[in-house]
Amino acid sequence: MNREKSKKKLALQLAFLIFLIIGTIIIVRQQRTMPYQHNTGFIFGTVYNITYQSDKNLQKEIEAELQKVDASLSPFNKSSIISKVNRNEKVEVNSMFTDVFNLAQKISEETGGAFDITVAPLVNAWGFGFKNDTKPTPAAIDSLKQIIGYKKVRLDGKQIVKNDKRIMLDCSAIAKGYGSDAVARLLRSKGIENFMVEIGGEIVTRGINEKRLPWKIGVTKPVDDSLNTNQEIQTILNVTNKAMATSGNYRNFYYKDGKKYAHTIDPITGYPVQHNILSATVLADNCATADAYATAFMVMGLEKAKAILDRHPELMVYFIYSDKNGKNAVWYSPSLKNKIAE
Repeated sequence: MNREKSKKKLALQLAFLIFLIIGTIIIVRQQRTMPYQHNTGFIFGTVYNITYQSDKNLQKEIEAELQKVDASLSPFNKSSIISKVNRNEKVEVNSMFTDVFNLAQKISEETGGAFDITVAPLVNAWGFGFKNDTKPTPAAIDSLKQIIGYKKVRLDGKQIVKNDKRIMLDCSAIAKGYGSDAVARLLRSKGIENFMVEIGGEIVTRGINEKRLPWKIGVTKPVDDSLNTNQEIQTILNVTNKAMATSGNYRNFYYKDGKKYAHTIDPITGYPVQHNILSATVLADNCATADAYATAFMVMGLEKAKAILDRHPELMVYFIYSDKNGKNAVWYSPSLKNKIAE
């Protein structure tokens, strides 16, 4: 009797094992034959490129998600929540705005104000975002600094409260990263495990690419390239299952009276940064965080950035900077070493 029970148990286990093997073969075959979709479009004043493995084209749903981010955080969208906040209109903020605002405030605190979403008036005064041909005077900068500072604005329930009505918010240095995260969340919710989301250079990846290999992203060499035509690669990073953002003044600058002005404004001094970092690439678990820290590190410079990294081992960075002889040099997190493809 016991022998018959043992035989039945063994037969059931064998049947279950065969079922598992066949199921796995079917899933693997399905994954290998399922196509990758390629969606390209324009959002947040830049281009997006999204690749994902799916038998359905989800571009309409992706764009609907991106429009939600735009309607929350774009200062160029006159009807967005952030535009209404900046005009001091009574408006309740939504979950997207709340997520970004709270993360921005946290990173501002971590970086001693190097990252600050209240920097908009200074950015505008220097002619970035909303072009202005007149260089601000020291007196004008001192005046604007009185209304700059992340501690001068807070979230009270669903309302933004400002210490001064002239305070303006600008989430440009975190919104593209957040948009990439939003699309990644959408794809995950559809059961998609292999994808790369890229919005204006801010990237989220998961799984493998069409060639069944890890996602690899190039870091561009920092040469003056305001027209964005340089494609020379400094290095290639394996960023599978990570988010990556790069900030660099080599693509965003203008010349005035023979002097070069970088687009990154130091919220504390009120002037364009003059530090030695040419390009800051940050890898993190989400792209909004990578985006914000990349900007903060451009403001802080190499040594102060390293001090932040000591406190945040979860962040990985690849810095290209100008050494004491004016030559390009590289510093990267030790934890990034095994992600450098070449």
